[in-house]
Amino acid sequence: MSARRIAVAASVLLLPLAGAGCSTPSWMPLVGKSETPPPAVEAPRPQPPASAPILTAREQLHNSEDVIDRVICVVNNDAITQHELDEAELYYMAETREQRMAEGEARQTLRRQLLQNLIEARIQLQQAEREKVTVDDAELNEALADIMKRVKAKDDAEFDAILKSQGLTMDGVRKRLREQLMVQRLVRRKVALRISVTEQEIDKYLVDNREKLETGLTFEARHILVVPDPSKGDEGWPAARIKADEIYGYLLEGQDFAELARQYSDDPSGKDGGSLGKLKRGELAQDIEDAILRLSPGEASKPFRSSLGYHIFRLDSRASLSGEALAQARSQVREILYRQKYEARLKEWLVEIKQRAIIDIRM
Repeated sequence: MSARRIAVAASVLLLPLAGAGCSTPSWMPLVGKSETPPPAVEAPRPQPPASAPILTAREQLHNSEDVIDRVICVVNNDAITQHELDEAELYYMAETREQRMAEGEARQTLRRQLLQNLIEARIQLQQAEREKVTVDDAELNEALADIMKRVKAKDDAEFDAILKSQGLTMDGVRKRLREQLMVQRLVRRKVALRISVTEQEIDKYLVDNREKLETGLTFEARHILVVPDPSKGDEGWPAARIKADEIYGYLLEGQDFAELARQYSDDPSGKDGGSLGKLKRGELAQDIEDAILRLSPGEASKPFRSSLGYHIFRLDSRASLSGEALAQARSQVREILYRQKYEARLKEWLVEIKQRAIIDIRM
């Protein structure tokens, strides 16, 4: 198998991923460090993975008697062969660790998706070449040097040996990496640089999703529990209510909540002044949590009944989206909105260039 064929077949899956900013595959260090990429696109349905051991796929193909190297699709003037699709399928099998190929309609669905990946990768590369996107040798050498560091190759000779162990050549790797960088640069120009997130959009997201964003924030509260006398059955509840109302009256007079908890609470927390400690949302029963979080810091709730008895809560403090927490939330929201816009724009752009392409599928 020629070095060009190995490079083309392997890069077919990686080209669209490089453009979308995916990380280096675990199986082989063939993607160099690039500009900070935009968020990766989330596919509308599960996509076949892009990485797999080259040696596995190459050996399986080399020894297969079923490989027919015929043209199955023409993208503009560029052919995609049966061999490339078969190799893409083997990459998928190796990545997902499937021992046997899918059969029947399941396999045909997978191969149709793989072919679409091949087509999109080829169209992007053609578009980059059409727009004369270039990658100079200095940038390419920098990317290769970064790869060498990742695989801990001490020199060119050791790096070359690593490539050979994967069935690759330096020329093939340089060509493949240059094409990846070209597509990445094109996607940045056509997608990433054409979107932005405004402060107004961030503000709106914060308002619409504040409760969700505050989920991880903590609060501190205290608790007084008045339990009805179990020996009196249902008749014990009115007396418990009277006692809880009396305690709440003491609070309104300004008496200390912690001291009242020590004196009157039937909950084990009473000995600690009713302190429930530092809590996160979801750690208490929902009705109790809601009752506490409706309070302002320093405010005590009116007595309310649960299956245990009558409760009085006091909210001591509550973390809010302010200061550093707000700054972090705004940063997260900016990333979320950027990702959404990036995914939408990338999909639109891929549809645009795909519609302009002449695609002749022959399978």
